[in-house]
Amino acid sequence: MKYTSTLFFFFLSFGFYAQENIISGAIKDSKTNSSLEYVNIGIVNKNAGTVSDEKGIFKLKLNEKVNPNDTIVFSHIGFETKKLIVNQLKSEQNLIEMTPSENTLKEVIVTFKKPKEKQFGRSSKGLGLMHFNFFTALDKTVDDYLSRERGMEFTIKKDCKVTDFNFNITSNEFKSVKFRLNFYKIENGLPSKILIEKDIIFEVKDNKLGLFTFDLKPYDIYLDKEMGDIAVTIQWIESVKSNEKSKYFSISTAMSATENSFYREKNMANWSKTGQSLTFYLNTLCQ
Repeated sequence: MKYTSTLFFFFLSFGFYAQENIISGAIKDSKTNSSLEYVNIGIVNKNAGTVSDEKGIFKLKLNEKVNPNDTIVFSHIGFETKKLIVNQLKSEQNLIEMTPSENTLKEVIVTFKKPKEKQFGRSSKGLGLMHFNFFTALDKTVDDYLSRERGMEFTIKKDCKVTDFNFNITSNEFKSVKFRLNFYKIENGLPSKILIEKDIIFEVKDNKLGLFTFDLKPYDIYLDKEMGDIAVTIQWIESVKSNEKSKYFSISTAMSATENSFYREKNMANWSKTGQSLTFYLNTLCQ
């Protein structure tokens, strides 16, 4: 009888994960009870990840690699990272509360006496023959893009203040796309921990094509020469399609023997590196 009950429970559990492959809920600030938008959500190395929307609502798709004992990580700049087991979140209306971090970094303002303009990255649009797309053949809906990242490796040899960020859009079938701009330390050849603890969100509107520039002067972003190799990426966090068939958003690129681009399909997934040079760059003032 005990064996029969155990076997029944096994099949019940298996059925839940085989059929109900989405975990959903809402994320709030534990102190203010306000919704937390664009929270990163993912399972390490399982290619299962997403971000919450502007109301803090999220839907995390689970794939065949995920098991009930895997850990879901919720992270947001300015808040303590929260970790929960998949098996704890069976409800369709999970409420996740995140606690504001008490270790807030103080702003550091640096004044350069005689700054010189310096560009990091490739500004050339090339012949327009190669494109790095956010869409993949495995995507079924635009929600599959959520938390996806694309970016470039830059080597910092001087102390610099970032003035703006730029990239060249070659196809865009969206009325609006919101991205998060991330700065990572590179370790063992791949992006690792976040370097700039600021939540930098920008929006590309009205099917914009060509060079897109985002002013970063208000953010006071400083790149220290001690950083060495860093990765700068854009992360897809929200979009509005132009029509039902909209799926393409791409950046011009070219093959390169000396430069590296990075991408990962979901938050917390493994990073991949390719010898491509995106039209993707920072303008800075350096000491």
